[in-house]
Amino acid sequence: MKKIVITGGAGFIGSHVVRHFVKKYPEYTIYNLDTLTYAGNLENLKDIENSSNYKFVKADITDEIVIKELFQEYKFDGVIHLAAESHVDRSIKDPLAFAKTNILGTLNLLNSFKELWSNDWSGKRFYHVSTDEVYGTLGNTGLFTEKTSYSPNSPYSASKASSDHFVRSYGETYGLPYVISNCSNNYGPNHFPEKLIPLFINNIINNKSLPVYGDGNYTRDWLYVKDHAIAIDEVFHNGTNENTYNIGGFNEWKNIDLVKLLCSLMDEKLERESGSSEKLITFVKDRPGHDLRYAIDATKINKELGWKPSVTFEQGLSITIDWYLENSEWLERVTTGDYLRYYQDFYTNR
Repeated sequence: MKKIVITGGAGFIGSHVVRHFVKKYPEYTIYNLDTLTYAGNLENLKDIENSSNYKFVKADITDEIVIKELFQEYKFDGVIHLAAESHVDRSIKDPLAFAKTNILGTLNLLNSFKELWSNDWSGKRFYHVSTDEVYGTLGNTGLFTEKTSYSPNSPYSASKASSDHFVRSYGETYGLPYVISNCSNNYGPNHFPEKLIPLFINNIINNKSLPVYGDGNYTRDWLYVKDHAIAIDEVFHNGTNENTYNIGGFNEWKNIDLVKLLCSLMDEKLERESGSSEKLITFVKDRPGHDLRYAIDATKINKELGWKPSVTFEQGLSITIDWYLENSEWLERVTTGDYLRYYQDFYTNR
């Protein structure tokens, strides 16, 4: 029986990956390792929390001693590493927190995995889940490929770029079997409402302003989170060691066009007058170092592993909105305390 530890498994992407693996691989034991920060929520996994092949372990990846003890105790065959500080705005305010979690936390996992299995790497794999933001910014044309040079422009992307390099270095130096994936923006159910789509869904429900950075012409590639979980499954099981796979939706949207589509769908679903939500759009002061455009070339994972997105952006966005409207209590619970302080800091005072 394989023992797979998924770090950050109570977070947005992590919870979807945990659920996918628990349901698809009953012969595995899936360990969800999470420290339960503001963005980690075990409610995301209530439907599988009593599964016989699922175990939750509360731990902080920055705690070197605890992480080493857990690896020695459970003897994890595989690591799928998603735990990270991930919000660019927060990284601008507190870059040291991002360095601690994303760099030192990753090193603790690498060291513990190396010390456990360095005499026999057979059947073992360390999978590091990263971001397209490590590549920096694109102009109006072109796509990020696996060979694009790194050029991070925020403390968040710099910390992820550093962790990517450490993972590669452990492969070269110690023979640690690894794969890395760099993914575009995710969206879908259970997303903590600090990111654009869940933030704006929540604001529209409550008739609050929709703060759009700059002129709204920043462009991102969007991927439905459940498609990302499937891609992670494919890379973990079938990817080639010492390889990187870019995961994207072939689905570019300017922020302002995305927001207008979201407003239109929300008006329809809330049975409000057409155009009413769009009136909530407010352009706010841009954030420092804001990358103009991200766009992923996912040809490699499509050709080598046969993966491609299963839904269009319009389909996925409609499903996502329905989930938030049907789970209003979840949304209310997570938009208190730390979330309210964050919102005040990053949007109200701009």
